[in-house]
Amino acid sequence: MTIEQAKKVLAKADQTHVLRFWDTLNAAERDALLAQINEIDFNEVARMQRMLTDKSTAAAVTPRPAPVTKWTRRKYDEAFAVGEEQLRRGRVAVLLVAGGQGSRLGYDGPKGAYGIGPVSDMPLFYFHARKIVRLIHLYGKPVPFYIMTSDVNDAATRACFEDYDYFGLNPEDVIFFKQGVWPALDAEGRLILEAPGRIFVSPDGHGGTLTALAKNGCLDDMTARGIRSVFYFQVDNPLVDIADPAFIGLHMLQSAELSLKLCLKSSPTEKMGQVTLLDNGRIGMIEYSELTPKQAARFKYGSPAIHVFSLAFLKRMARKDMPLHLAHKKIPCVNDAGRPVTPKEPNGYKFEKFIFDVLPDARKVVCLAFDRDDEFSPVKNATGDDSPATCRMALQAKWRRWLAEAGVTVPESIPVEIDPAIANGADELKQGLIFG
Repeated sequence: MTIEQAKKVLAKADQTHVLRFWDTLNAAERDALLAQINEIDFNEVARMQRMLTDKSTAAAVTPRPAPVTKWTRRKYDEAFAVGEEQLRRGRVAVLLVAGGQGSRLGYDGPKGAYGIGPVSDMPLFYFHARKIVRLIHLYGKPVPFYIMTSDVNDAATRACFEDYDYFGLNPEDVIFFKQGVWPALDAEGRLILEAPGRIFVSPDGHGGTLTALAKNGCLDDMTARGIRSVFYFQVDNPLVDIADPAFIGLHMLQSAELSLKLCLKSSPTEKMGQVTLLDNGRIGMIEYSELTPKQAARFKYGSPAIHVFSLAFLKRMARKDMPLHLAHKKIPCVNDAGRPVTPKEPNGYKFEKFIFDVLPDARKVVCLAFDRDDEFSPVKNATGDDSPATCRMALQAKWRRWLAEAGVTVPESIPVEIDPAIANGADELKQGLIFG
């Protein structure tokens, strides 16, 4: 993009203030600013502006818990067999949302590179990747691993995988792609400059996964590989049962477009999305912050963001404008002299898309109950609940249960760790299945 082209684009969008410091910029800063302008979707900016001025409110949703499926032995066995067949035919992909940093943990780097192994101190990425290694060896087909990074951690994430030789995975089957970013707007709908030659941008939310998959060619790649189901999860949960065959199989048997795993909440007000039955019979999600304590108590189950999508549904949703969510925030900016300012009060609006907003568009949704002791202990806080300490305790408790069921007793004083590529449960430990 040239400066003349940028002026035309900005004039059309009534954003010419973006170039007000142009004469003070050096060549590199000018190139970077032009690149930013070129990347901005001004149709989306116009949609953000309309949201700022639209005073209408969303229709109220009566919070009613959606129906939740629970396993019976017969249903589990049937679903497991179908899921295994999907894996044997190479029809399953894995999608990891890993765009965050470990700053809340006091770690300077991608959250996925944070060491969580109780014995090995191996990173979160290790526990996810090694589970996929097991699936590949067990079912004899590649399981492509799509990892959504961000501008701030993409290079470091790739370096982590390279440093560990991709944790045993084939590099050709590990596909990195970056999450999109969006500008913020001030109260008048103007783009905010955080430096004389830089527009403030922030991640567009986990709902931006769909756009990023399409933009980076990942949906086309999945199609070329013959993928039908995509297992989706977030980086901070090393207990997750990746591409669980029974979950995949249930999704297929029910001809679902989107399936969710739900777990019992630790308290009525736990910060988890609540899956609700809408008035039109479709399924939706309500954020915990949108419920009163009395309403939240109606929901026994919460969503830890463990999903299976049909690829056809992802493609359809990637073509649709998702709802926007805005938040009034303190946003770094510059004053009229071009000097950096750290605002003391909210001065602008950030916009995000949330992945659960596609729920009402799914023709068939399945909600499956699971045991959080086996599959959910996230690393979110430096101390207290959902911290590295509680996660390591949950990992060891799970492995000790496996070992005990396999006839091995380990004193509590001795820490344990099981390579996820070796086994996923007591039965595999008994059989001595070693794939790593």
